[in-house]
Amino acid sequence: MSCFQVRTDLALEARESITDADGELRGVRVEESRSEKSEVQITRVIIDTKNGAKAMGKPMGTYVTLEAPALIEPDEDYHREVSEELAKQLRRLIPEIEKEQSILVVGLGNRDVTADALGPEVVDNLFINRHVIKEYGKAAYGREKMHQVSSIVPGVTAMTGMETAEIVKGVVDQTKPDALIVVDALAARSTKRLNRTIQVSDAGIHPGSGVGNHRNAITKESLGVPVIAIGVPTVVDAATIVGDAIESMLQEYGESGHFFNREHPKAMSELNNMYVTSKDIDETVKRLSFTISEAINIALDIA
Repeated sequence: MSCFQVRTDLALEARESITDADGELRGVRVEESRSEKSEVQITRVIIDTKNGAKAMGKPMGTYVTLEAPALIEPDEDYHREVSEELAKQLRRLIPEIEKEQSILVVGLGNRDVTADALGPEVVDNLFINRHVIKEYGKAAYGREKMHQVSSIVPGVTAMTGMETAEIVKGVVDQTKPDALIVVDALAARSTKRLNRTIQVSDAGIHPGSGVGNHRNAITKESLGVPVIAIGVPTVVDAATIVGDAIESMLQEYGESGHFFNREHPKAMSELNNMYVTSKDIDETVKRLSFTISEAINIALDIA
């Protein structure tokens, strides 16, 4: 299966592939825990060194993965529990979260492409208050302390003719937020994690990297403010599905089986430009976007 490279945005999957191939990796730490209340598996991948970052293909930083197999189910109570767990992880990553700050939430993606509409859908459900506080003060909400929350949906380059990072930087320069929360749809290398996994990171984000569309990075280094990225894998590389099926059949029939041989993966390189999502992705994105927006609202509530 080495004839093609399966793309993934998940640091957990990148770490697993390296562990399977080369064993332990210096400069990368992994911490695992499980929430008894929500039954969510939480994995923290911390990349401490430049060598670790190079081996992982990810910038240095902390990557928290929440794996919740029941996340695809329309269970509102369970989604609330996941939101609370995600909010807890967000509060650990946002610097000085207890102090009043101006937070800009950026919804990345194309609203017209369902599998890529997670970011815009999340923004639609957020509690936005910066304009009200600027006009009337916190007294408008009967609060003495609260974050100023604003949002933007910059669209995609094909629609605007501008890099997403250029638009975001312009807004950051004008509004001077203390931190950014960026939400985007991701790509996974495992169908088991499709729509069931949430990744949170303080390393920023490279829009489109999971599907091979490399754009300018949205990071603390490029914008001058902390960037917290939230993502859910909504698509999987088509080659992954075919490759997993072939490996399963090889294990069942043996490598000498006449149905498959090791030359077939070479032909699958063409599948690297094809991505697959679930048939109910429209409803799934709506549920996931509400879960994430609820988590952001909870995390930014400092009353």
